[in-house]
Amino acid sequence: MERGRKKWSIYNENVVGYVFIFPWLAGFLCFTLVPFIMSFILSFTNFNILSPDTKFVGLDNYVKLFTQDKLFLKSLFVTFKFAFVSVPLRLIFALFVAMILNRKSRAVPVYRVVYYLPSIIGGSVAVSVMWRNLFTKSGVLNSILQAMGINCKINWLGNTDTAIYVLILLYVWQFGSSMLIFLSGLKQISTSYYEAAEVDGAGKIRMFFSITLPLLSPIILFNLIMQIINGFMVFTQAQIITGGGPVNETLVYILYLYQNSFKYYEMGYGSAMAWILLVIVGFFTAMVFRSSKQWVFYENNTDMASKKKKGVSRT
Repeated sequence: MERGRKKWSIYNENVVGYVFIFPWLAGFLCFTLVPFIMSFILSFTNFNILSPDTKFVGLDNYVKLFTQDKLFLKSLFVTFKFAFVSVPLRLIFALFVAMILNRKSRAVPVYRVVYYLPSIIGGSVAVSVMWRNLFTKSGVLNSILQAMGINCKINWLGNTDTAIYVLILLYVWQFGSSMLIFLSGLKQISTSYYEAAEVDGAGKIRMFFSITLPLLSPIILFNLIMQIINGFMVFTQAQIITGGGPVNETLVYILYLYQNSFKYYEMGYGSAMAWILLVIVGFFTAMVFRSSKQWVFYENNTDMASKKKKGVSRT
């Protein structure tokens, strides 16, 4: 009798648990899993929203991307350039600001809010429009430079050499989320490490490279992975500020995917592009994880800990 009551109690608990997670499960199935499967299927078809005649074309979409579509390769090159320049700059700047805010000061909470705001509003359409107005030929930037005596009449967004760097600058400006994660990691580093290194005569630079960076390396790994993904997924800035121009110099991958899917209505072709992007991001993520064994330090790794300790002591 008691055993039956226990089983019934466990059953009720399971039912209650499933009821609570049902909204998440429904959202996952409807908005993640089903579209994920459908996009994979559509990538092998010539599906067009305006055409009811959908046929299975096999690998034709993928072959066309690599052999006939020059804009596909161009968008890949632009995206690689954007990601490989912006991601390191964003992480370096976020870490620099986090180390400044790690000091004890009454104004630090205010600074944290101020520096985090760009991450909240930076991806909005309004900020993108404001950014576009800053860098036009008659924009604020050129006005400031002329007020300083510098005769500058460059159309930053219309110049093929500078347009992509306007987008990169906006992306780097949105460093707040990475900064807060770095700051939380810095708070977890015990001051005893720095005190011991200072007794051994280590300088600030040596302590940064031998204590701060190794102990912060798991946080760096997390931020690096997240920013690589975000770097390859950039869209709003390019769509609003430049529209992919001039001469496709800011045609990032997601923008070109969007154009094929929702401007030309080639959903099958766009689905193939989406899966290629998934493979590219997965490849770089896997490479970062594979290399992390060489540079990511965990406190339970006693061998690396002793190695770093010896490196500090020698100075």
